[in-house]
Amino acid sequence: MIHIITTGGTIEGLDYENQENKTEQSEIAIREFLDLANVSFPYIIERAFSKDSRSITDEDRNFLLKKIKASNAEKILITHGTFTMEDTAIYLGKEEIKKTIVLVGSFIMGNSKNTDAHFNLGFAMCSAQFLNPGVYVAMNGTIFPWNDVTKNIEVSKFEYKNEQ
Repeated sequence: MIHIITTGGTIEGLDYENQENKTEQSEIAIREFLDLANVSFPYIIERAFSKDSRSITDEDRNFLLKKIKASNAEKILITHGTFTMEDTAIYLGKEEIKKTIVLVGSFIMGNSKNTDAHFNLGFAMCSAQFLNPGVYVAMNGTIFPWNDVTKNIEVSKFEYKNEQ
């Protein structure tokens, strides 16, 4: 089973700059993505919070950490905004949790016709099933370990911090 924990972000179609109530239900539900893909393995979805990742604090990350530790699942997928995904990966990675934790997001709104959300979510779900315990970022068709990933804003993609 994969435990999906949502935190908001572009992958869910949330436009925080044009949204008065940031806690309202997102326009795009992760469940809808998975239903459209006819996913047949067991999963559960839980919303931790719904925030623009620029507003995520270490208190929020600690709340997320508690949810991960309390989960019976060994495979955790976290949907997350890309602005601070790297920070959350580092926060969780330093905890050395004995579960497979994969963070994923999108650069293009999840409710946009040209979104990368579907691809990234599917890639992350597949990755979570086969990765060893640890914390990873699954973006742009690449799996990055928590301590070797950075967001390149100029080209809108994640890259290794250290040359491969």
